[in-house]
Amino acid sequence: MFSKGGKRIVKQLPVNRQIRAKEIRLIGEGGEQLGVVPVPRALQIARERDLDLVEVSPTATPPVCRLLDYGKYRYEQAKKERGTKRGQKVGLLKELRLSAKIEEHDLQAKIKTAKKLLEDGNRLRLVLRLRGRENVYPELGLKTLQKAAEALKEVAVGDHPVKQAKVITLTLSPIPGKKTKGVQEDAKA
Repeated sequence: MFSKGGKRIVKQLPVNRQIRAKEIRLIGEGGEQLGVVPVPRALQIARERDLDLVEVSPTATPPVCRLLDYGKYRYEQAKKERGTKRGQKVGLLKELRLSAKIEEHDLQAKIKTAKKLLEDGNRLRLVLRLRGRENVYPELGLKTLQKAAEALKEVAVGDHPVKQAKVITLTLSPIPGKKTKGVQEDAKA
């Protein structure tokens, strides 16, 4: 079974005539052991009970097969897998742009936005682009980034600023031990 992106959701298992072993260990629909039986006999039992014979453990000796409704099984597995994917949150990398000559009030507004993003569980990249004569004085840009990092130290941990040509970047990650707003809202629900 495939999802929209073409990725396999549920692992395909050998069913009925696809099973190549001569003898198998058979497990009934309720989980009871039916013993070691030849495959033709197991297929006959499956047909009588209107179920499928599914190989669940091909590496065991003899291979283990189970009597179940394979369509229903695949549906439940896909549903379970979608549920686990829904619970996961991929930490996105957001970006905020600053300038070396940013005014204090504007910087505080950017810091407030950065705090919200970090509390939501996102990683954040502060980007400071040096223009014109600012290239001669990169320490002004570093000072601005350090001021922002200092203000955000209670909600995030950051790397060292990295200067590449005319751009200085600082990547911040939310503190792992702290619960973020998104996680707290999920816990309440």
